[in-house]
Amino acid sequence: MTKRIGHVEAGTFAALTRRRGLLAGLALLPLLAACAGGDAQPALQPPPGYRHLTPLQLNVLDIEVVEPGPMRADPPAPLLPAELAARMGRERLVPVGTSGRARFLVDGATLIREPASAGGLFSQRTERLTVAIRTRVEVLGNDGRRVGFAEAEVRRNATVIDEGPASRARAADTIVRQAVDDLNVEFEFQLRRNLRDWIMSGAPAAPLPVPVQQENLVRPGS
Repeated sequence: MTKRIGHVEAGTFAALTRRRGLLAGLALLPLLAACAGGDAQPALQPPPGYRHLTPLQLNVLDIEVVEPGPMRADPPAPLLPAELAARMGRERLVPVGTSGRARFLVDGATLIREPASAGGLFSQRTERLTVAIRTRVEVLGNDGRRVGFAEAEVRRNATVIDEGPASRARAADTIVRQAVDDLNVEFEFQLRRNLRDWIMSGAPAAPLPVPVQQENLVRPGS
């Protein structure tokens, strides 16, 4: 004989309990999937290039890009500010002169991470990113002494949500790209303002051909 619990039979009560548990589990699946995939990020794009921009032509025979040494870049750092800044200088500066030389240097390029908020029951953990980049172009005379220079410096910071390694990498990638975009604009402005005597809007004119020496030929007996 089946016992009753209140007005519900015991077998029916157990079936209802199992059904409610199943429904509750199904309701939690989207939330669990969201939590598990919160750190999932699309693949990062390749480093940007700058050859498509108008070249900055200097009236020098050669331009040396001094490769930057190790500089602080707190991981994860998919794009290193120093390397991307050097690439910008290498791809934007073009020598079009016949004498003299210049050099491009990355004086400083850092990516620093600092905790912003530890997060809690109703708030997310955040961190503060700061990118600072400083570059310099020097024009050198034939004797090696500096005869002109231009400097460009930018700083960018942002407070971002920390959802795990992938989201931290994405945030670093984004802010470094933005900082070098800022540098690219500031660099061109400072170059045109401080090195305007060395900036050329077009390739130098080709040297005139050497005139052909003519000699009158006198025939014997004429």
